Amino acid sequence: QVQLVESGGGSVWTGTSLRLSCVASELDFSKYQIGWFRQAPGKDRELAAAIAHHGTTTFYLRSVKDRFTISRDNAKATAYLQMNRLHPADTAVYYCAAWSAPTVQPSIGAIETWGQGTQVIVSS
Repeated sequence: QVQLVESGGGSVWTGTSLRLSCVASELDFSKYQIGWFRQAPGKDRELAAAIAHHGTTTFYLRSVKDRFTISRDNAKATAYLQMNRLHPADTAVYYCAAWSAPTVQPSIGAIETWGQGTQVIVSS
């Protein structure tokens, strides 16, 4: 069974950092684009960052650019999201996602596998 398992969420103060991890199993990881979506209470799910299967093409939501860094280690079937200078607007459940379509800006409908999500709470 294909699975994505996230970890690394938590409750932190404004200005601090967190690193999320997403470990894939039963997935030919190196052939899939990986993204981190987030969903805040009462809001739509949005793509915060994405990385192509080869790792050289990335996408960032404007509000996280220069603060978040997405990366991947295909040998470990793991993706990461380094989040720096966090602020309350980053509070959300963060979901790891995988898809095979050749884009780093997929529609929700293109997502083939979702993780269960990890909560990030940023307090001021």
